[in-house]
Amino acid sequence: MNTTDMFSEKDLDQIQEQGLSPEYVQSQLKRFKKGFPSIELSAPATVEKGIKKLFQEEMDFYIKKYEKAKIDVLKFVPASGAATRMFKNLFSFLEKFDGNQKTLNNILRENKKAGKFFTELDEFAFYKELNETLLIKKGISVADALKTNKHNLILNVLLMESGLNYGNLPKGLLSFHEYEDHVRTAAQEHLAEGLDYTAKDGKVRIHFTISPSHKKAFNNHISRSIKELASNTEISVSFSEQLSGTDTIAAKSDFDLFRNEEGNLLFRPAGHGALLENLNNQFADLIYIKNIDNVVPDRLRSEGIKYKKALAGILLYYQEQIFNLLKSKEQGHLIVEEGIDLLGELGIIGNFSESDVAFLLDRPIRVCGMVKNEGEPGGGPFWVKHKERVSLQIVESAQVNKADEHQVSIFRNGIYFNPVDIVCGVKNHRGEKYDLLEYRDEEAGFISEKTYNGQKLLAMELPGLWNGGMANWNTIFVEVPLVTFNPVKTVTDLLKPAHR
Repeated sequence: MNTTDMFSEKDLDQIQEQGLSPEYVQSQLKRFKKGFPSIELSAPATVEKGIKKLFQEEMDFYIKKYEKAKIDVLKFVPASGAATRMFKNLFSFLEKFDGNQKTLNNILRENKKAGKFFTELDEFAFYKELNETLLIKKGISVADALKTNKHNLILNVLLMESGLNYGNLPKGLLSFHEYEDHVRTAAQEHLAEGLDYTAKDGKVRIHFTISPSHKKAFNNHISRSIKELASNTEISVSFSEQLSGTDTIAAKSDFDLFRNEEGNLLFRPAGHGALLENLNNQFADLIYIKNIDNVVPDRLRSEGIKYKKALAGILLYYQEQIFNLLKSKEQGHLIVEEGIDLLGELGIIGNFSESDVAFLLDRPIRVCGMVKNEGEPGGGPFWVKHKERVSLQIVESAQVNKADEHQVSIFRNGIYFNPVDIVCGVKNHRGEKYDLLEYRDEEAGFISEKTYNGQKLLAMELPGLWNGGMANWNTIFVEVPLVTFNPVKTVTDLLKPAHR
C-alpha cells in the first residue's frame, strides 16, 4: 500500500511532528505483522565457560590499573519515566478501599505488599516528610490515620500531585535512604557513589536520561544536592531526554493503526533500547552504565566500589591488547592466531580469516557484571549461535522461542542474571568514537501487548540497550557478588536490609 493511501493529512502532520517519516512508520506496521526472529541459544554462560571469576590478586591488579589510568570517565544513569509501577500495589489498594474494617482486612489478606507497607511505614526514608505533609494537608498524623482506618488519606498524600506526588515522580527523585541527619534520594546516592569510583583529575561526570516533564525538578534537585555534598571534587552533571524520534507506532491486534479517542495515531516510547541514541551522544574514554534504582547507603558501598573499579580495569586491560593487535596489523604484521585467541576471551568463537579478526576486534567493548539469579525477572548471560560464530550475549526471555522446548530449557538453566552493571569502551585504537548505532542488531526488538484506556494494543520496543543494542560489541562477563545488586522495583523493596 502506498503511504499516501494509508495516512491522512492529519496523520502525516503528526508523523512529521514526531520526527519520523511515513515510510518508517509503515515499516514498523509491517514489523508488527512479520514479528522479530527468536534468538538461537547455544548454552548458558557459566564460570567454567563465559564468565570470569576474580580472585583477590586479580582484583588488586585490575583496580590498580583503573586507578592509575589517565582517562575521561562518565557514569550514565537511565532515569527516565515515572515510578508508577513501584506503587502498583498501593494504587490497587486505593481502588478497592472504602474505609470499612472488613474491606481493609480482605484487601490486606490478598495484597501482602500493601500490608507490609502499612505495617512498616515508619521505616521508610520518606516517613517523616509524609507525616509532616499529612498533618498540613489533612490535619492528621500517619499513626492516627492508621488507627482510624484512613489509609486512603496516607496514600493520597504520598502518591498524588496534591501531596508528595510519588506516584508520578521518577525514581531518581524519591527518598530512598535515611541517615542520621538527612535522607538521600536515588539520584543523590548516584552522586555520592560517583565520587567513590568515577573521579578522575578532581572531576566526576554523571549523565542522567530524564523525561521532559521532570527536567526542571531534576535540575533543581541535582544543583541543590551537589552543594549539600560539599565535596572538593567537581561534580559535573548533564541530562538528556529520550528522543521522540525513537518512539514507535502502536497497532491494533489486526496490525492496523491504533487510534485514540480523538482519532490520532498513538506513539509510545520504545523501551530502554531507545536510550542507545542518548548513549551514542556521550563522549568519554570509559562509560559506566547503572540503573537509577540500584543504589545502597554509604555503609554498604565499599564492596560494590571495588568491583566497579575492577570491571573498568578489566576493560582497560583487554582494550590495550586489542589496540596493540590492530596497530600491529596496520604495520603489516599477521594477527590471525593471536586475534582468534583474544576474540575467544572477548566472547566470540569461530574460524576467522585475517580480515575477519581485524573486523571483529575493531568494535566497542563492554565488561558486564553478572550476579547469581535469585528469581529476578529479566535477562541473563548466554552463548548465542549465529551463522558463522557463537558469541556471548545478554538475552531477555522475550527473545526466546517459547514453542521450542530445547531453547526454553537452555534459558531456564541460566543461573546468572544481568543486574546492569556495565562498563563500556566506545573508542577505537585511533581514539575515534564508534557510532554505536552501527553495532546493534535491528532484528532483536520486542513486540508486546499493552493497554491504552482499557483498549488492547500491540507495542514495539527497539533492541534493548544492553541486549540487542549491544549485540555486536565485544563482551566480557564477570561474576560480581549479590551485595552489588539491590534494585527497588516495588516500594517495599526499600524495606530490605540493604536499604535500611
